[in-house]
Amino acid sequence: MRISSAADGVSAFPLRSPSPSLVADVGGVIFPPHIEAPKTPLALSLEAPTESEHVPGMHAQHQSFGHRVMVVIVVLLPALGVVAAGWFTWGFGLDWISLALFAGMYIATGLGITVGYHRLFTHRSFETGRVMTWVWAVLGSMASEGPVIQWCGMHRMHHQHSDKELDPHSPHQHGGDTAWSAVKGAFYAHMGWLFASNPPGLARYVKDLRADPVVLAVSRQFVLWVLVGLALPAIIGGLVTMSWSGALLGFIWGGLVRMFMVHHVTWSINSVCHIWGGRTYESHDESRNNLIFGVLAFGEGWHNNHHAFPASARHGLKWWQFDSSYLLIKAMQKVGLVTKVRVPDAERLKAKEVKHGKLADTHQHAHAS
Repeated sequence: MRISSAADGVSAFPLRSPSPSLVADVGGVIFPPHIEAPKTPLALSLEAPTESEHVPGMHAQHQSFGHRVMVVIVVLLPALGVVAAGWFTWGFGLDWISLALFAGMYIATGLGITVGYHRLFTHRSFETGRVMTWVWAVLGSMASEGPVIQWCGMHRMHHQHSDKELDPHSPHQHGGDTAWSAVKGAFYAHMGWLFASNPPGLARYVKDLRADPVVLAVSRQFVLWVLVGLALPAIIGGLVTMSWSGALLGFIWGGLVRMFMVHHVTWSINSVCHIWGGRTYESHDESRNNLIFGVLAFGEGWHNNHHAFPASARHGLKWWQFDSSYLLIKAMQKVGLVTKVRVPDAERLKAKEVKHGKLADTHQHAHAS
C-alpha cells in the first residue's frame, strides 16, 4: 500500500500495518479523511490565521511581551536549578534519592516528548486508546516544551520545509557559509527560535489534534501539568526523607535539573542533528544520525533515519542503533496498549539508502536549496 504525499521533499512508504482510513501524508504525519491536509501554498501564505484558528493550547501568531518573558523564565530557571544543584552537591554531596528522582523524571518526561508528542501525536506512527492518549499528552506537557498542539504544529511545519526557508528552526538559513553564520544558525536552531513569532497558518497543521477532545483538554491545561512536573519530585523527596531539605532537593534535581536536561537534549535534535553526524538515507535535507543523542534522546538522535521515514515508529533502523522509545512502543504493542505500529519494510529501506557516489552531490544540493 502506498500513501500519497503532499509534502515538500517528504515521501510516504509502505506500511506493515496499513490502515484504509489514512489518506494524506504531510511532513510525515498521516491525516484522516475528514481532516484536510495543508498543502505547500497554504504554508507559504503570509496571511495571518483567522480568529477561529487561535485555539486554547496554541499561542497567537505574534507573541506578546508577557509570553516572551515566560519563555525567558522557562529557559533560565532550569539553568539556575543546575547552578543550585552544583552548589548543594559541592557542599553536601549527592544522595541517591535526588539522583533517582532526576533519572525517573528525566525518563518519564523525555519519553513523553519522544513517544508522545513526537511519534504518537505529530507523526501518528502508532495508535492507542483515550487513556494512553491522555497519559502521553500529560507526560509530554510535564517536560515544559510547550502545549502539545503547539509543539506538533511547529514540528509538522519543520518536516514539510526541513532546512529550507520556511523551516521554523533550521541551522542552515542564516546568511551564507561564514563561521559566524554557522554559530548564529546553530544557536537559532537550538533555542533562538523559541523567542520568534509563530509562523502564519500554523494552526492549519493540527486540525486533527484540535478535533481530539483529550488532546485539546491537555493542551489547555499545559501550565497545570508543568507545575505538577515540578511539584511531584518535591513531594516525593519530602515524603521519602520526611524533611524540607529532601523536598527542596527533589524540586531541584527531579524538577529543574531534569527540565534543563530534557530541554537541551530535545533542542539538540534541531541543532546538532542537522549539523553533525552520518547519513544513511536520502532525506532531501541536512538531517544527521548522531550516536550521542541516539542514546540521550531515547532514539531521536537517529535523525536522518527519521527524516527519511518520518512516520516510522522506529528511528533506529539498523540493529545496532539503540532506540529505547521504539522498544517501549513495541512493549506496549505486546500487551495491547497500542496498535498499528508503522515501520518501513526492507524494500523501502533499501531503495532510500544513500549511494556512496551520490553523498557529496546530495550534500551540495541541500545547501543550494
